[in-house]
Amino acid sequence: MTEEEKKEVATPAEETTAEAPAEVTEEAAETTEEATVELETEDEVDAVENERKPAKKSRGRKKKIETKEEKPQSEWSEQVVQISRVTKVVKGGKKLSFRAIVVVGNKKGQVGIGCAKASEVIVAIQKAITDGRKNLITVPIFKTTIPHKITGVSGAGKVVLLPASQGTGIIAGGAVRPVLELAGIENIESKSLGSKSPLNAANATLNALKSLRRFDEVAKKRGLTVMEMLS
Repeated sequence: MTEEEKKEVATPAEETTAEAPAEVTEEAAETTEEATVELETEDEVDAVENERKPAKKSRGRKKKIETKEEKPQSEWSEQVVQISRVTKVVKGGKKLSFRAIVVVGNKKGQVGIGCAKASEVIVAIQKAITDGRKNLITVPIFKTTIPHKITGVSGAGKVVLLPASQGTGIIAGGAVRPVLELAGIENIESKSLGSKSPLNAANATLNALKSLRRFDEVAKKRGLTVMEMLS
């Protein structure tokens, strides 16, 4: 055979060998596409089945939902009258403490005064509040004022209280005013005499309110009716 014939015989074989990989790649691509389509359909079926299945209950502990409950507001009100620094001389030197005077009341006829000492201001106020609640008195209120004129005394301090008509307000100052406000009195006139100490003024006001008497109580003691006593 000549060289030309050999070349002609060799060319068809090379072409077949060259064309074979292309066909194989096309078949492989078709199979991969079919596999991806099958996978997508399987995922869709699983998703639909999961939606149809009822939700499994979690076996773990249920988390408690914390709700902030509003604390009921107390009817008692407190007002600090004075905080003073007190120095006590002891063997080792000077001991510093604080004295707090606090008025406690519910504005419904009950009021009290507390006085306490402590090394810290907050502790002194807390102790004074507890002391004031232990020493509450009931104030007889006639309409929005006091039944009659009264004078209270504490040490060198003196306080005069006078009933007032509607719309007068509380005419008082210093430590006398918070005592009258927290007692629930809305119309009153007052005058502080003697000592200017806040503790004496507050105690004198409390003494005056404690000495008040109702009309029906006095009439009962005298054996009269209220109309007979007032006429």
